[in-house]
Amino acid sequence: MSRNAETAPGLEGKRVVVVGGTSGIGFAVAELACAQGATVVVGSRNQANVEAAIGRLPRASGQVVNLRDEASVAKFFESVGAFDHLAITAGDWDAPMFGSTRDLDLARAKDLLTVRFWGTLLAVKQACGTIARDGSITLTGGLLAQRPRQGTVMATALAGAVEYLTKGLAMDLAPLRVNAVSPGLILTDVVKQRPEATLKAMVAHQPLPRAGTPEEAAKAYVYLMLNGYATGQTLAVDGGGLLV
Repeated sequence: MSRNAETAPGLEGKRVVVVGGTSGIGFAVAELACAQGATVVVGSRNQANVEAAIGRLPRASGQVVNLRDEASVAKFFESVGAFDHLAITAGDWDAPMFGSTRDLDLARAKDLLTVRFWGTLLAVKQACGTIARDGSITLTGGLLAQRPRQGTVMATALAGAVEYLTKGLAMDLAPLRVNAVSPGLILTDVVKQRPEATLKAMVAHQPLPRAGTPEEAAKAYVYLMLNGYATGQTLAVDGGGLLV
């Protein structure tokens, strides 16, 4: 091991904010950041979920934040104060987002953008006042942006929008680093509600023919926090899904 590798800094002494950090990938990010020595703040729209999460995390606190409400988001970041890294994994993941274009309910389709796109941008806007200039922001896209399937028009569009938002923000906010993680099928509680046969069929063609875990996805977020030369990138954690 090189001398530089031995002394490479982790997240010790850093403050990490995870919006959506009370469940799924977000909680796994918060948990790993804590294990890396960071002080973590989790945000969620549900107070009970916030309390449950911080009860399971060392050196963590949490607050309610509603990405549909700018006043709520502004209050959240004002209360958080100075911090180093932001990960956003929130997204109303249980909302219906699959189906044929012919059957699309445009009102519901527009609402899907409220949290996953506009709420993400709102959180970034409000975070700019207190995040460290040498810190990072990591957003959440999805494999469908590059590998769309029949019946996934809205999910594909949303994932793609986040990827291009990442690129624009990386240029606009430099030297603050902005990246995204593009998960494949990850076994969050919401995903595990689907039939097992359906999940297996979704990943059977991949080089790694299985779904990933939230803990595996979380490593990508922490990597992007730690790598000071990565910005404007989308990092896939997808079992090789992009290859097929």
